[in-house]
Amino acid sequence: MPSADPVSSGFFYRWLPRVFGCHCRADRSFFFRGRQLPLCARCTGELAGILLAIPGGLFWGFPPAWICGLLLVPLAVDGFIQALTPYESTNSRRLVTGVLFGFGLAALFALSTRWVFLRGAAWGLSLAGS
Repeated sequence: MPSADPVSSGFFYRWLPRVFGCHCRADRSFFFRGRQLPLCARCTGELAGILLAIPGGLFWGFPPAWICGLLLVPLAVDGFIQALTPYESTNSRRLVTGVLFGFGLAALFALSTRWVFLRGAAWGLSLAGS
């Protein structure tokens, strides 16, 4: 039987939680016009950070890898403290740490892809020259 709400049964509501491994808990999610977004606050931040990293990297370049690595730390610290103590993070903090993590992760992926491409090209040229 089809769902009564075509928006919440649509593509993004079905696939985004699977791609991100999101729990979609209502108490850790944002709502828009009374409807829960397809991702929790942290995963929404990660998606936003990934989407910001693409034009940011193209127009201004990516920060060095060590800075990108540091951008991953706040999410890990917030998540571990929340998992190991009675502390409960806020959705706004989850969003901010998610944006930092998403940006850092996408930037590290782009930097590592570029590094591998350049090393492979250099290796290929050295093989062609010998």
